[in-house]
Amino acid sequence: MGILNTLLRSATWWHGQTLNTQLWTWRKGVKVGEDAQGNCFYHTRDGKRRWVIFNGEAEASRVGPEWHGWLHHTYQEPPTESPLPRKVWEKPHQENLTGTALAYAPEGSLRRAEPKERRDYEAWSPE
Repeated sequence: MGILNTLLRSATWWHGQTLNTQLWTWRKGVKVGEDAQGNCFYHTRDGKRRWVIFNGEAEASRVGPEWHGWLHHTYQEPPTESPLPRKVWEKPHQENLTGTALAYAPEGSLRRAEPKERRDYEAWSPE
């Protein structure tokens, strides 16, 4: 099972990290921190390159706004050293639900269990 996992990691990126990313992280990476979802954030020793190793599925919407800003060099200091102030009205991060059963479906959508009958539309019928 160990060899299969190594081969899978060398060819795919959606199971966490590839073998090359693991080697690059081991040789050149410095761990900066970890977010609430278990994603680990790294940078090179000179600080020019920054990357994330996802805990589980590699989904970009799983990176919070503070870490996203750090990854894209918007903030020089990582959130572990200088966290962003959270507003009272901000909700906790939620992953992208598109394509799942929990995705948003408006009132008249056919995807709803009981779609609402439209009263503002009258079908055309020829005379």
